[in-house]
Amino acid sequence: MRIFVTGATGVIGRRAVPLLVGAGHRVTAVGRTPEKRAALERAGATAVELDLFDGAAARRALAGHEVVINLATHMPPSTFHMMLPGAWRENDRVRRVASNVLVDAAIAAGVRRFIQESFGLIYPDSGDRWIDETTPVKPARYNRTTVDAEHAAARFTSGDRAGVVLRFAGFYGPDSTVQKDVIDMVRKGWSPLPGRPEAYYSSISHDDAATAVVAALDVPAGIYGVVDDEPLPRREWVDSLAAALGAPPPRFLPAWTARLMGSIGELMSRSERISNRKLREASGWAPRFRSVKEGWTEVEMVGVGG
Repeated sequence: MRIFVTGATGVIGRRAVPLLVGAGHRVTAVGRTPEKRAALERAGATAVELDLFDGAAARRALAGHEVVINLATHMPPSTFHMMLPGAWRENDRVRRVASNVLVDAAIAAGVRRFIQESFGLIYPDSGDRWIDETTPVKPARYNRTTVDAEHAAARFTSGDRAGVVLRFAGFYGPDSTVQKDVIDMVRKGWSPLPGRPEAYYSSISHDDAATAVVAALDVPAGIYGVVDDEPLPRREWVDSLAAALGAPPPRFLPAWTARLMGSIGELMSRSERISNRKLREASGWAPRFRSVKEGWTEVEMVGVGG
């Protein structure tokens, strides 16, 4: 298939592009700089430059493609920056505006499948109950535009067109700035996760997220949770990371500190035990790591914790 990928040089895109190429697909990938486009070419893709807010340019770029995979985001550069006023403004614009521009262009260009990246941790606090795609979402103020991007993909679905939404759980991986911040905090003796020690946190490694993107080429239209098999209570989550780092179990911050983080702190404090059953049954996909307890070892092997 001819596949067009935005966000191709992000932590998921730069893993998914070689997998797609390796599976025999012809991949066109967007890169914002000459250096990023050169890296995409080395991975076997045809690299292009594209303003995601330019509808006419998007229609020209998507002509002849069968699938669009929209992984475009504009994330704050660090955990600290995520808390600053206006930090998510550009990411909101990508989700609210660019996703709709791309859907319109894909429809006009005759694309048959549109895969949209989304954020899985937008459900209500559910204690120890399993969450699936039928659970109503409850986004926080800072990430309401996640729903806008999902609505764009749903709008794409009609007749023989399939819009697919991938709700990714909390990412972790060796080349993540946020992951380095998390490790630094655990080394200093504190849990990086707000919320109760018994509250569940759902995760997915960058590598497993990328294989889920490839699996989404063959699933029916709809929403799919991309999460590992075994979400962990926060106490077990942070203790397993500390053990991988050779550090003592970290302390949890007082509950009132989450309020200082605004709507991010409120959302990230929720207990969300998300299931991946729908994606597994629809595609045969399975994560390499059942939980972060196995995944931390892979992070350590590449030296992030050193």
